[in-house]
Amino acid sequence: MQATKHFQHRMSQRGVSADMVRIVLDYGTVTQDKFILGRKEAARRLSAIEDEMRVLKKIIDKGGVTVVADGDALITAYNCPR
Repeated sequence: MQATKHFQHRMSQRGVSADMVRIVLDYGTVTQDKFILGRKEAARRLSAIEDEMRVLKKIIDKGGVTVVADGDALITAYNCPR
C-alpha cells in the first residue's frame, strides 16, 4: 500500500511507527476499510510469540531439529548433529 502525506503526518502526530503499522496490517482485523489491532488482540499475539520463543529456545538447546517428510506423511524427527 502507498502511504499518503496525510497518513505520514498523522503517524508523526500520534506517535505511530512504521513497525506498528506493519504489525496492524499483518495481524489486525479488517473491517470495511480499516485494519484494527486492539489491546486484547495485541496481547494475544504477544502471548503466541512468547510461546513460540520458548519452543525456539528448546530447539536451539537441542542444536536444531530435523523433520523428514514424504508428501503429506511425516516420517521421522531427530536432533541435528552438533
